[in-house]
Amino acid sequence: MTPAAPTATARPESEPASPSAAGAELTVLDPRDGSLVGTVASASEEEVRAAVAAARAAARDWAWTAPEERGKALRAAADRLAAHAEELAELNTRETGKPFEEALGGVLAGVGTLYQYAELGPVHRGHSLRGGVLAADWTVAEPRGVVVALTPWNDPVAVAAGLLGAALVTGNTVVHKPSERCPHVGARLGEILAEALPAGVLSTVTGGAAVGRALTALDDVDVLAHVGSTATGEAVARAAVETGAHVVRENGGNDALVVDDDVDPAWAAEQAALGAFANVGQICVAVERIYVHRAVAEPFLAALAEQARRRNAPGALAPLVDGRMRDEVHRQVRESLAQGAVVVEGGQVPEGPGAFYPATVLRECTPAMTVMQEETFGPVAPVQVVDSFEEGLRLAAADRYGLAATVLTGRIAHAQRAVAELPVGTLKVNNVFGGAPGGAAQPRRASGAGFGYGPELLDEMTQVKVVHVEMPPARG
Repeated sequence: MTPAAPTATARPESEPASPSAAGAELTVLDPRDGSLVGTVASASEEEVRAAVAAARAAARDWAWTAPEERGKALRAAADRLAAHAEELAELNTRETGKPFEEALGGVLAGVGTLYQYAELGPVHRGHSLRGGVLAADWTVAEPRGVVVALTPWNDPVAVAAGLLGAALVTGNTVVHKPSERCPHVGARLGEILAEALPAGVLSTVTGGAAVGRALTALDDVDVLAHVGSTATGEAVARAAVETGAHVVRENGGNDALVVDDDVDPAWAAEQAALGAFANVGQICVAVERIYVHRAVAEPFLAALAEQARRRNAPGALAPLVDGRMRDEVHRQVRESLAQGAVVVEGGQVPEGPGAFYPATVLRECTPAMTVMQEETFGPVAPVQVVDSFEEGLRLAAADRYGLAATVLTGRIAHAQRAVAELPVGTLKVNNVFGGAPGGAAQPRRASGAGFGYGPELLDEMTQVKVVHVEMPPARG
């Protein structure tokens, strides 16, 4: 069944990559076989302005709604999302190629995030201050106003739930633009959540780059929250300089993995494969470049190649999101081969329909190669052999991104040195996807700015007012 296009009154998007103009249509093909998923209307500039105006009109009443009531509304929205989890997962599978169970897991993660913010929001509070004995001083966390949330396609429900949940529960109204690569998912998500909220509190608009630019150019927007590519995030930040909007952005990464000489190379290869090939490499904190100590390099490379071969068995690996993404991944691989890299496994575009690309291992890589400098966002594991852990750290740090990194080592001194020297928001030691619940990091450099998730995202969505109260002098 082809999902129905959303009505013209409701929706724009998040991650401007396609050239579609405002008011045009988005056509989405299933990346598994190239079949038509459907078409979705792209919002016109008038519809974009109308959505923001509706959010502004609803802002005062929603901000004055008791935090407990906002939490109840968000819980009701989470309940509705849970009831439609399989529907959204199926849409996600058709639009992005993500396997159904993984897509369902992403939707359920979004449900959990909404529940968490529904609990955290009402207890998000200011502080009492020490002033004069006969005075009262405190701080108040107030909603910023109208939030524009621009969200990506690689985990569209889970990521959107974080930004939307934190913004809504703190009293902001939201205009959400999902990625043009999954507009059916974004439009349906908006419909499901909005039914639990007052009119105008949450609107969704669909479209490509033109819709994103129209949203970020409006003066009546107080927050621009973006998760997606660095190029788009930098454009969002430039727009905010003109409008004065507060910016929260988590953007691209070029996450390094450093393998020390004292670890089991087979285990290290399992970690590398998990980091590089999970979700076909389409994860913001995927392993994008690997520095392995020469002492364990050969067994590590052999084990990593075997990990890739297992994933390249027929039907084992999902497709990339579309042909455009596959073309970019393969371009980086071809460029690296022309510069001297050697394919250990993969590296060829398979025959047949769909946007499939094999798990690929490259050796003899150097820092000058694009595949080591830029986010590939595909199932590619480029490896450079180094002569020491210190050399690996130095190369890992020499990068314009600063999202995350991982080191595999049995030496506490090396782990501590990595903490001190790697300029990233998240450092993982001996687990590429490790981390406790509630952690929130600030990306560095080209990877963005601000807390994009966790309890601290509530702080990003509010602004602090300091209040001082004392009695006037007695009359006469």
